This record gives sequence, C-alpha cells and structure tokens, in this order.
Amino acid sequence: MAEPAVASSRRRFVRRQWERRWVRLRYVVVGVLALALLGVAVWSVWFSSLLAVERVEVVGSEVLTEQEVREAASVPVGDPVARIDLDAVRARVEALAVVRSADVTRAWPDGVRVEVVERVAVAVVRIGSTLRGMDADGVVFRDYEDTPTDLPRVDALTGVTSEALREGAAVVSALPEGLAADVDHVEVGTVDQIRLLLRDGREVVWGSASDSEQKARVLEILLEQDGRVLDVSVPATPTTRS
Repeated sequence: MAEPAVASSRRRFVRRQWERRWVRLRYVVVGVLALALLGVAVWSVWFSSLLAVERVEVVGSEVLTEQEVREAASVPVGDPVARIDLDAVRARVEALAVVRSADVTRAWPDGVRVEVVERVAVAVVRIGSTLRGMDADGVVFRDYEDTPTDLPRVDALTGVTSEALREGAAVVSALPEGLAADVDHVEVGTVDQIRLLLRDGREVVWGSASDSEQKARVLEILLEQDGRVLDVSVPATPTTRS
C-alpha cells in the first residue's frame, strides 16, 4: 500500500516541477517574442522602405509655387520618414527670401508636411531701377515689374543700409490708412533721415521711426496748415516752413 502512495507523490512532485519550469519558460518565450516584435518595428520604421517618404505636402505658399518649396526643402524621397532631419529641411526652406518662417512635420505613414508663412509686402522699394517688395521688418524679398497700386513706394538713397530700410518699413506700417493715401513715396537715407513726399507736392521731415504713431497724429493736424515743408521729427515741437 505504501509503494503506490510513494509513486503518486513522486508523480505530483515531478508535475509541480514541470509546471514551475513551464511558467519560467513561458516568460522567457514571451520576452523573446516581444524583443523580436520590437526589433521588427524598429527595422520597419527606421531602416526599411515600408514607411519611406513618397510625398511632400506644401501648405501656405502663394508667391512661391509648391514646386519651388519642394525643391528648396530637398526632402530625400525614399528615405524612412522617421529618419528625415526636420530641422535641416526647415532651415533650407527658410533660406528662401520670400519665406518668413516654416514648420516641418512628419505626415505618417509616407509623407512630410511643409507649412510656410510667406513675407507680406508693406511697401515697394526702389533700389536703382529695380522695384522690390519689403515687409514690415525691412526685409527686401521679391521683385515687381511695376509698382503695385495698393502699396506705398520707398525710395532708397545711395548707400542705404538694411537697418535704415527697417526704419522705413516701420514708418510705412505706422501710417494710418487715410494718411498713407496722401503719400506719394517715402525717401530713406539713413536711420534718422526719412522723409515723406506727399501727392500734393509737400514734404514731411519724419526723422527716425521712433514715435511714429505720435508723429502721424501731429502730421494730420499740420496738414491743415500752410507750409511746404512739415517737420515732425520732434513731435512735441513740430514746425512748418515754406
């Protein structure tokens, strides 16, 4: 009677041993499978052509064509989307004079999205015989064949600096709509030598771009007085002279 009981006990012991070993083995198998799946995922995303770039989406371009933006972006079609250097693409796009800023993102599973914000011209600058658009920061970024009727003209004198052009842009941006309509063009010599030439032949000595809003308010009052030259360079003490 004892021998069958011993044999039964031995079988239960062996069974429990195998059950414990199988639990440990199961964790090992699950871990190996997880690592294998992770490896496949990493390979698929970073190294395979399964998630490679097939398209470059361009958003926000108006002056530039989408093709011009794509050419500047130089996104390597065929490379994995995950490995595209987004900062490098953005820097290449922002190197275009017309582009104020760019945002580059991955468009899974097979694309890159380039969203551009283009510069907006607030005036047309005459540099020699060339007409160029200038934005509110004084950046000259595009050419015009003829002066647009809806933009004021800025004449840049010989040797004018980019800082002086920024001052001129600030003056143009500060002009109220009604006053801007009276201006034939803005003449920029240096940062503190800015003049407005009005359509009625009068001249406004503006000085620098500082206090432009106050100068504009003072000028609106001076326009009601006589005088061919109106000086608002010091808005607290404006003067007029024939």
